[in-house]
Amino acid sequence: MNIEQISSNVHRINFQKGDNTKVALLSDIHWDNPKSDWALLKKDLDYCLEHKIPVHINGDLFCLMQGRGDKRGSKSDIRPEHNNSKYLDSIVNTAVEWFEPYKDILSVIGYGNHEFSIVKYQETDVLRRFVDRFNMTYNANVFVGGYGGWMIYTVDVTSTSKASFKHKYFHGSGGGGVVTKGAINLTRATAMYSGFDIFSMGHIHENMARTDSIEVLNHIAQKCDIELKEIHMAITGAYKEEYGDGSKGWHVERGAPPKTMGGRILDLTAYQKTVNGKYKIIKMADSYRFPI
Repeated sequence: MNIEQISSNVHRINFQKGDNTKVALLSDIHWDNPKSDWALLKKDLDYCLEHKIPVHINGDLFCLMQGRGDKRGSKSDIRPEHNNSKYLDSIVNTAVEWFEPYKDILSVIGYGNHEFSIVKYQETDVLRRFVDRFNMTYNANVFVGGYGGWMIYTVDVTSTSKASFKHKYFHGSGGGGVVTKGAINLTRATAMYSGFDIFSMGHIHENMARTDSIEVLNHIAQKCDIELKEIHMAITGAYKEEYGDGSKGWHVERGAPPKTMGGRILDLTAYQKTVNGKYKIIKMADSYRFPI
């Protein structure tokens, strides 16, 4: 497996024969928040490390809300090791140390609204600082993605043929809904983006997936072929537990329910079969929650 950057927010993971063709999809870790479940995060990352699964983080790796002048700040939402005069620096330094065991599986980390808020109001890019320091410290190969972008996964099918999966990621927008739980966001993605095999988002702290089927017309010269293509769409959960016992807090006060925590594992399958006397590559993408 190797990872390469195609453009600022397009990256490719090339799986080699014998690789575990899975990708861990994480988002909304809010690592520096006391409510971030480090035990759950460590369990999931250790699973990825054991099975050599690359990890893609789709925004809000950090929370970053306790800086000077931040109206969202709360003294109860800051870890003791970050409660100092170099708040943002201390988050970068401690995060670089904490994530060291996972230097070989972290692939692309995108921006979320929390990272961009700091760029906007504090004029510093904490995510870029973290990745640059992490790579320099451990000679790692982690890339910074976008708030939205593309991942391309190439998988060996035979000794002479490969399959390519196109994954559109977007951190997310809006607040989700108690009833729809983000289903509308997934349907909206089918109207906004074209050509993807996989779509994923975070932001609304739900955890769900579905697979749709669409009709595609393949037209080459005078030949036409109608293909029914499956597209897999997922929403990844957060690692910050905000509901608690339901007694108080911003999450409870706004009427938000308990949320299913954790990321998802994307499973890529590709094989060759004969259709009407011709070889055809069949692709399937699915995702599931991390094992307990």
